[in-house]
Amino acid sequence: MRHVDFAPLYRSTVGFDRLFNMLDSVGQPEQSYPPYNIERTGENTYRITMAVAGFDEKELSIEAHAHVLTVKGEKAEETAGESEYLYRGIAKRAFERRFQLADHVEVQSASLKNGLLHIDLLRNIPEAMKPRRIAIAADAAGAKAIEGQVSVN
Repeated sequence: MRHVDFAPLYRSTVGFDRLFNMLDSVGQPEQSYPPYNIERTGENTYRITMAVAGFDEKELSIEAHAHVLTVKGEKAEETAGESEYLYRGIAKRAFERRFQLADHVEVQSASLKNGLLHIDLLRNIPEAMKPRRIAIAADAAGAKAIEGQVSVN
């Protein structure tokens, strides 16, 4: 894939940095660990579910800052000589996964159960930005005055 240089656009636009950063990151290879699902659970609610088998609450951190949700996992160091692995199939590597959040999306809660980390999100649109219905008033007088003159029938 070809790389697009957004430098000329940076010089002539203000406030679109986040958009250009998102477009720039599209061509980068996607990290595959840990696997996750994103689901819509209601009209304005979402849930991210990540498979984090082997991690406990102390080894995970969740941070939301400037429209980016970051989930990090780092295993505690094992003491040498505990056991000898004949086969190691369970990943214990550290990870960092980032999710871009839309405007007005905030993290409601997070829970860890059976090796699955659930992060519940809510899109909370302010009242001023919600569409509102405008009432149309009917003219009760029936006749309209144009330039101060009333039409006589």
